[in-house]
Amino acid sequence: MISKRNLIAMTGLGFAALTAPALCHADEPEKPERPNIVIILADDMGYGDAGCYNPDSKIPTPHINTLAEEGMRFTDAHSPGALCHPSRYGLLTGQYPFRTNVNVWRRQPVIKEDQTTIASLLKANGYHTAMVGKWHLGCTGGGVKRPVSGGPVDRGFDSFFGIRASTDIPPYYYIRDRQAVQSPTDRIKTNHSKGWSRIQGAFWRGGRIAPDLDLKDVLPRFTEEAVEVISEHAEANSKKSLMLYLAYPAPHTPWLPTEEFEGTSGAGMYGDFMVMVDSMIGRVLQALDKAGMKDNTLVIFSSDNGPVWYDKDVERFGHDSSGGLRGMKGDAWEGGHRMPFIVRWPAKVQAGAVSHQTICFTDMLATFAAIVGTELAADAGPDSFNILPVLLGVQPEEKPVRGPVVINSRNDTKAILSGPWKLITGLGSGGFSEPRSVKPKEGGPAGQLYNLAEDPGETTNLYLEKPDIVKRLTEELRVIRSSEKSRD
Repeated sequence: MISKRNLIAMTGLGFAALTAPALCHADEPEKPERPNIVIILADDMGYGDAGCYNPDSKIPTPHINTLAEEGMRFTDAHSPGALCHPSRYGLLTGQYPFRTNVNVWRRQPVIKEDQTTIASLLKANGYHTAMVGKWHLGCTGGGVKRPVSGGPVDRGFDSFFGIRASTDIPPYYYIRDRQAVQSPTDRIKTNHSKGWSRIQGAFWRGGRIAPDLDLKDVLPRFTEEAVEVISEHAEANSKKSLMLYLAYPAPHTPWLPTEEFEGTSGAGMYGDFMVMVDSMIGRVLQALDKAGMKDNTLVIFSSDNGPVWYDKDVERFGHDSSGGLRGMKGDAWEGGHRMPFIVRWPAKVQAGAVSHQTICFTDMLATFAAIVGTELAADAGPDSFNILPVLLGVQPEEKPVRGPVVINSRNDTKAILSGPWKLITGLGSGGFSEPRSVKPKEGGPAGQLYNLAEDPGETTNLYLEKPDIVKRLTEELRVIRSSEKSRD
């Protein structure tokens, strides 16, 4: 007799059928293995910064490179939004950010109280869930006298240590669970760096700051907290698996490499700071190894969106942070949302594997559900597709593992990726790159169409040459936007 859990597994929704016999007694269901899960998310890191993605990179990234050597490297992974908050929303909820108003994050929580997140899903399935780092999805309260509400511990995490947004957006203070560690009673002046644009270098906005927070110490402090989470979990010898979401606020501005890392790259302050990020990642991976958790831990590494790196920076340093892709952070062009994405899972994911499958951050919710052998509720993860078959090497490369991917740019321009084709609903970058927006001319294209298989740099707009494909992708985008979900 086949148990319900094994039936799920056999249909590709669970991991058990791939590691154990499908047949078992109904009263003795085969339990799927439940690995620890560690998600490391960099901030404003480019597709071409790591050497494993760009052999010509001027930034040494030995630890990220080793992850790729020991796991699977994706070449076509996308953030659902080309900015910090929409990207993180999609990652945590499995829902495209255009389905809600992510811009309310300054005033209130973006994620609804009853909304399923990767943390609440795993917590309900026996995981201890911890978050360290940058939240950037809104909350209320703050300060010692007003506990934080609507933050990580109210959205599925058992513990949280971090900051409310970026390290260039005040007020600056640490939060432990629902409480500010110290109130932001001091003040800091706006800072800029000579020789860089106004949003590069050691840039931060002036405002309130807590006495115990120094901006240059935030990155190493988060690493120390993450290492402590791992070591305490191992020492507790808990029967629960660990899920740790480590959301670094770097190499986002301010670029603040410590003295140890100054001059270690060929890409100026940014490159040196990225070397520091790689070193911090190495410390976390070392902690997993030291705790004896490496072999049963699924590690996912990515970045939330593209870099703040202009054409003049490429010319100045000879370093292409976007790795040959067009554009940067905020853009509908590939440099804004195509991300490095590496998965290491010893004995499950083939070491040194490369996948060209098109995937999206939103897919993590359905994938984690498959790993723990449960099904998503009908209203959970509306844009999340299970990519576990890709990780396990059973999905044919030529067979797409998900439907089209929809992306939001900074100015709400939409892009849809379907097969080799990409349609952008406007002209210009839709973000920070120039031209940001272009008015259509009479008889000219109203949008952009690229064949990414032949033209990954988006150099040739085929909008007028391929009207049938424009029509098809426009309809696909309309259907996804007008429906409540894109997954089956």
